[in-house]
Amino acid sequence: MRTENVFVEQKRFSYTRPTGPLWRSIAHQLWLWILVLPGAALFLTPWVWMLLTAGKDKSLIWKIPPVWIPPTYRWANYVEAWLKGDFITFFSNTAFVASLNVVAVLFSCSIAAFAFSRIQFPGRTTLFVVVLSTMMLPMQVTLIPLFMIFSWLEWVNTFKPLVVPLFFGDAFSIFLLRQFFLTIPRELDDAALIDGCSRFAVFWRILLFQVRPALIVVAIYQFTYSWNDFFAPLIYINSPQLFTITLGLSRFKGRTEVDIQYLMAMTVVSTLVPIAIFFVTQRTFLQGIVITGIKG
Repeated sequence: MRTENVFVEQKRFSYTRPTGPLWRSIAHQLWLWILVLPGAALFLTPWVWMLLTAGKDKSLIWKIPPVWIPPTYRWANYVEAWLKGDFITFFSNTAFVASLNVVAVLFSCSIAAFAFSRIQFPGRTTLFVVVLSTMMLPMQVTLIPLFMIFSWLEWVNTFKPLVVPLFFGDAFSIFLLRQFFLTIPRELDDAALIDGCSRFAVFWRILLFQVRPALIVVAIYQFTYSWNDFFAPLIYINSPQLFTITLGLSRFKGRTEVDIQYLMAMTVVSTLVPIAIFFVTQRTFLQGIVITGIKG
């Protein structure tokens, strides 16, 4: 009798772990945060270090052991760095080049992607493979031939080498837009053609509106790449009046020393533009990335 009472009491107060949908959702979210937070901290650490260094006094930069958090954050470093370099010109040049590159890529790649996804012509698959294969070539392989061509055209020390090539397409953007075009039913094209639309009208008035998420993805990617590009401006731009932000930051590097606090301050400022653009268009950007991978 005593044994039965003990068993009943143990059963009454025993805890059973919930197994319903709510518990599974909480466990899933918990594991997701456990996996994501260390990776996020790893990627954010350099940016946080840059932000803290931008507000340090010069005497704290090389101090051993390192001082992560300065006693007083020097906001004056941003003003001094801005005045020391002609950053209004650098920002204007970068915004001009990046904006033109976005226009060039959207114009050329949307037309090419439409042709590869909607128009049947001999050698279409072979030509598309050739276009994709250009992504496998490192930039250094074509650097010397391109520089010779641009020198012959007298384009060196102008913005033309940074912008004009993109009016002839970009392999990655063509691939991304083509994938999105493939998700749109062909019945939409057929109905428009029956109603009297031309091929270009179908592209311009109907399909281009449907691929807006992919266009935004391409625009953000190209703008960010152009904004952060250092190699191409370094090769083709010589005049300080034409410097982009990345070249302008090199002005803080002297022959004997580097003004790290000024360099970090202007680097922080230069990253704010692409970060702001990404957060404003984050929902559409992620939607475009997901949809472009649905159909091959």
